[in-house]
Formats: sequence, structure tokens, C-alpha cells
Amino acid sequence: MEIWEASYIAGVIDGEGSITLTRMHENEHRRPVLTIASTDKELLIYIQSLTGGIITNKRNYKPGTHKDSFTLSIKSKFEVLATLQRIHPYLRIERKRRRALWILERYDLVTPRNGKYRPEMLKAKIEFEDFFFKI
Repeated sequence: MEIWEASYIAGVIDGEGSITLTRMHENEHRRPVLTIASTDKELLIYIQSLTGGIITNKRNYKPGTHKDSFTLSIKSKFEVLATLQRIHPYLRIERKRRRALWILERYDLVTPRNGKYRPEMLKAKIEFEDFFFKI
């Protein structure tokens, strides 16, 4: 990804995207996810070619009134962290930049590779998530 592409993606995320933590399954801890919603599927396909992720259609309840819309979801830990690493310097929305940096600096420290949490690690993970949502 070129610098201009990273800054372009940061602008799209500033405007139409989210940086959040979500559960993929009910009994899991949250993991970082990037999402971008748009009615311009071509834009999402272009960003997907640079970042990875999956594009899904959003259900259109009023086809004659509303345009079809789509969501690019980047859920792979590697893809999320690699994308955040490239785009965080160009994020202009303070809250999104702080969230990106929090994930980059702390996520791996509070997430064991085997998914098994000792009590002190579990406490750190919960504190990580709590602070993230206060940003």
C-alpha cells in the first residue's frame, strides 16, 4: 500500500468507517474489526484489494427509495493490524486515531496466542476493552 493509498483509506474510514472491538462468537472476547459502509461498491472493492476483508450487501427495505448499500468488514487480526499500522498517521478524527493506536499498542499484549487467559491476563483484557469503549 502506497502512502497516498493509506491516507485515502484513512479519509474513507474517518468519514464512513468504524474502528471497533466485536465478538465473532458469543463466548469469545472482543477482537478488532474495521468496517466501511457505502453505496459505492466499486470503492469498497478497491479498498478490499488493498486491505483484505469481505464485502456484504445490506438489506434494502425500500428498493425504489434507497440505493443498495454494502459493507466492507476487515476481521482478520493480521489484516486489521496491518491496515491500522499503515493508516493511523493519516486519521484525522481524534477518537478513531486514538482507538487505532490503542489497538496497535495494546491488543497483542492482552491477547494470548492460545486463547487461554490466566486471571491477571483476563483482568488486563477486560480493562483493555473497557478503556477502548471509553475512547
